[in-house]
Amino acid sequence: MDTLEIIGAPQSVFVRTVRLACEEKGVRYRLISANPHSQAVLAINPFGRIPVLRHGDVALFESRAITTYVDQAFGGPPLCPSGAAECARMEQWISALNAEILPTFVAYTRANYLPTLSGGSLDRTVIDPLLPKVRAHIELLAETVSTTHHLAGSHFTLADMGLMPMLAYLRGLPESGRMVLGAPALASYFERHVLRPSWIATEPPPMSELAR
Repeated sequence: MDTLEIIGAPQSVFVRTVRLACEEKGVRYRLISANPHSQAVLAINPFGRIPVLRHGDVALFESRAITTYVDQAFGGPPLCPSGAAECARMEQWISALNAEILPTFVAYTRANYLPTLSGGSLDRTVIDPLLPKVRAHIELLAETVSTTHHLAGSHFTLADMGLMPMLAYLRGLPESGRMVLGAPALASYFERHVLRPSWIATEPPPMSELAR
């Protein structure tokens, strides 16, 4: 069988989500570093977004489709809860993350990181209006994980793999870092899962390398 290839920038939260799925599943893969809208990405995703996957005759884009393929095409521990209700709850949180929560978090982190990478200064007119929604999302997530230390079910699922990479960036920024620390359940959730071998194995290069 051809080697499974994940194509995209390792700093991307969505690329790391897919890598986490492979590591948790025990699937061997090769990461090919590529930027959004590069030729390698556009060859698979007409919208130019990362990650994309190639595995023999299979070519996929969108992290949710890729992680579904990884989970169903290979043996190893399941990445979804077994019960219908908990599986649905996982899908609920994946949808909520992608549609409601991550867009706010991504806008906030970009507003903090991109000026630094380009040598500019922070634009508070962009950052400050985002802070109430960032706080509200953090509080909601903290409440959700407070009982089981997971977004759905009682083990590490694709929903958690979607959230953890974003939390790592939020914890490294001043305002959001204080918000996470001020939400003990979410801070504990993060500290619990960073000990996973899959997390350690997928540590990306620093954001500063994107500017090279």
